[in-house]
Amino acid sequence: MNLMNQLLKGVNLYLVGMMGAGKTTVGRLLAKELGYHFFDTDMLIEQSQKKSINEIFAETGEAAFRDIETAVLAELSSCVRLAIATGGGIVLQRKNWSYLRHGLVVWLDAPVEVLYSRLQNDATRPLLRETDLKVKLQSLLEQRQALYAQADLHLTLQPGETPEQITARVIAEIPTVLCPERRPVTELN
Repeated sequence: MNLMNQLLKGVNLYLVGMMGAGKTTVGRLLAKELGYHFFDTDMLIEQSQKKSINEIFAETGEAAFRDIETAVLAELSSCVRLAIATGGGIVLQRKNWSYLRHGLVVWLDAPVEVLYSRLQNDATRPLLRETDLKVKLQSLLEQRQALYAQADLHLTLQPGETPEQITARVIAEIPTVLCPERRPVTELN
């Protein structure tokens, strides 16, 4: 990983994508592989507010949650050598992109069928309180897809792919999106 660390130069990795895409799991693995620290914005929000995401949504609404999310992201972006799993809606606030652009943004793009299978029994996600989960996931993805597409690196997840395989793919793809260092121009003889 020495070469990868030289390439990254401490730049943070921000994992974006839909809830259920595996950002937290892959983020932890990336942090371990790179010798980075791992943070999950949703977990930090819950710790700082001493409430679950569901409670925050119920008590203060989505707009207040998004403000807290932006504050957490702003704080994280001032650090280096972090792998950060973001909430699925973090891309919705234009201001958040000013923080995300301090690092390398990786979109983990999971098909709706995969998201559905992972989230069908999850009661912890306030935006998924719909009668038809698959329709809601498709709708959220359609709303966010163009924003996710602004990521530096886009990985379409394959059926049956393990978190370790996804992590290896992310690491393999990072050099393809980093600007090569300028090399000194040599004089012609």
